[in-house]
Amino acid sequence: MPDNFLTQEEIDALLGAGSAPSSGEGQTQPAGETAAGAAAVPSGEKMRNLDLILDFPLRLSVRLGEVVKSLEEVMEIGPGKVVELNRVISDPVDVFINGKLIARGEVIVVEENFGIKITHIFSPVERIKRLR
Repeated sequence: MPDNFLTQEEIDALLGAGSAPSSGEGQTQPAGETAAGAAAVPSGEKMRNLDLILDFPLRLSVRLGEVVKSLEEVMEIGPGKVVELNRVISDPVDVFINGKLIARGEVIVVEENFGIKITHIFSPVERIKRLR
């Protein structure tokens, strides 16, 4: 892993994920606040910790498709050559952050530039299943 990226353990430490007890014992909640509500609204300390990592650069890339070619076929690629991919134009494209598939989307045109409209974000459980 490149030196300029944090590991998951470092991110968890910055966010304070390891500081709370793992069971419900010994935890007190303010009146009217549930455990789900506590997870949904980060405390001031957690927000400060999150601010520490918000500026880290992440590489977002989009894969339109792929194809397997022999070395001979690759050597024939040049200007004007069309390389067919394994997807049709209406298929969703894969969106990666730092090489990890996190979402799917569709290609759109914004003024004179291409863009991606996110249509599905994979849950952490879905991302783990895709690794197998």
